[in-house]
Amino acid sequence: MVEESLTHTSAAPHQPRAPLDPPQPLTFLLCLPTGCCRPRGAHLCCPPRCVCVTSLLLLAATVAIVGLAVALGLPPRSPANRLCAASSNRTGFLCDDRVTCIPASQVCDRTSNCRDGEDEQEELCGDLPRSLPPYLVFRCGNPAHWVYADKRCNGINDCGDCSDEIGSLSACPPCGSAWWSCSPVFHEYCACVPRSLCRDSVQHCTSWSDEYLCTP
Repeated sequence: MVEESLTHTSAAPHQPRAPLDPPQPLTFLLCLPTGCCRPRGAHLCCPPRCVCVTSLLLLAATVAIVGLAVALGLPPRSPANRLCAASSNRTGFLCDDRVTCIPASQVCDRTSNCRDGEDEQEELCGDLPRSLPPYLVFRCGNPAHWVYADKRCNGINDCGDCSDEIGSLSACPPCGSAWWSCSPVFHEYCACVPRSLCRDSVQHCTSWSDEYLCTP
């Protein structure tokens, strides 16, 4: 009787599995399923025409998002520069709607003059005048005093020392047609008085010219 000899063979050592290929980027979802984009390793190979289609899709998505924001009434992006010309060509503040221009002196006056109240925001009004943009502020001859920029050259002594009406700081033009040039009696005016005060039987000029020479 022949006995078969059994040969013991040891089990082959465990071989580590090869690492899986990294997942393909999701950008392939943006390509049209026409075979124009083909996987190549970890990247996609897209001919120029496929890239153009992808760009159009991204543009369409952007337009859709902007349209949705408008439909929901979300406020538009704030203008980078809010300087504008208000009535009588005076310094103004441009509201978020990019149309409304309010006088500088209406900023931080505790009244919302812009539709969305951006003229009363804390970032503007938290530390006057340092929190205001420089173009909204006029520094008087006395450094401790300031006025809003639209008060410069308005004919009224807003600074108290007339530095907003006469001198090199203000650089105001001569009296306009609605004003009479003289040395005013009252501290309210600096170098001109309104013609509407002429011949009103009240002395407004030291020379009395407002009563004898000026015409309303």
